[in-house]
Amino acid sequence: MKIVFLGTNGWYTNQTGNTPCVLIDSSEGYIIFDAGNGIYKIDQYIKEEKSISLFISHFHLDHVSGLHTLGKFEFPQGIDVYVGQGRKKDFETLVNPPFTIGYNPKPQNVLNLKTEIRLHELPEGNNDIPFPVNVVEQFHGYRDHGYCVVLEGKKIAYSGDCGMSDASYKLAENSNILIHECSYNSELPNAKIWGHVTPEQAAKDSGVEKLILTHFDPTLFPTLESRAEAEKRAREVFPSTIFAKDDDTISV
Repeated sequence: MKIVFLGTNGWYTNQTGNTPCVLIDSSEGYIIFDAGNGIYKIDQYIKEEKSISLFISHFHLDHVSGLHTLGKFEFPQGIDVYVGQGRKKDFETLVNPPFTIGYNPKPQNVLNLKTEIRLHELPEGNNDIPFPVNVVEQFHGYRDHGYCVVLEGKKIAYSGDCGMSDASYKLAENSNILIHECSYNSELPNAKIWGHVTPEQAAKDSGVEKLILTHFDPTLFPTLESRAEAEKRAREVFPSTIFAKDDDTISV
């Protein structure tokens, strides 16, 4: 199983990275977390006709700005898109005119779209779709849903954007891999409103085997060297921490 980081910036794309997108290539299918600008690269990695599952954590634009590229893909198996309960209307608003060309559950349509998009809402708690996924709402402005999937016997948790809370610990509990946002390099006053974390705060999520930091605010972490410094600080709290950069591939 491989995890490919296609976008590791928060907020906006710059020379250091694209906005968030993570692809997992497992024997049980392709799993994608978030649809920032990095999602345009998925057809470079999706080569088999395995199921494709896209999980959207929330609808801040840096996490969904790549949805307008769905029309360029030609995946005969289609894409199942999963959002948190009550968020279906957000997807349907954003991925239809006047914001994008629109999508249709059937590929045979006037837009000549090549990939069928199937939209689902997931309630909080444990789901089976068919692989197990736990959905936990996180602390973040305008709601965020974190996901923990079990693939090939491994638990992989993805935080989306979030501040520290009981929910973030619940999501990470007993995970083999925790992919966690790292937006701030110091505690800022608006953190209690927006819900973002520093390297040290991300590293406090105990009970995981490996922590991977991503979603770096490009104004606060403008270079890969600044990300490496964040990794160093996080390792003082939790040694098994690494930072992600665009196009990194990690074997699990």
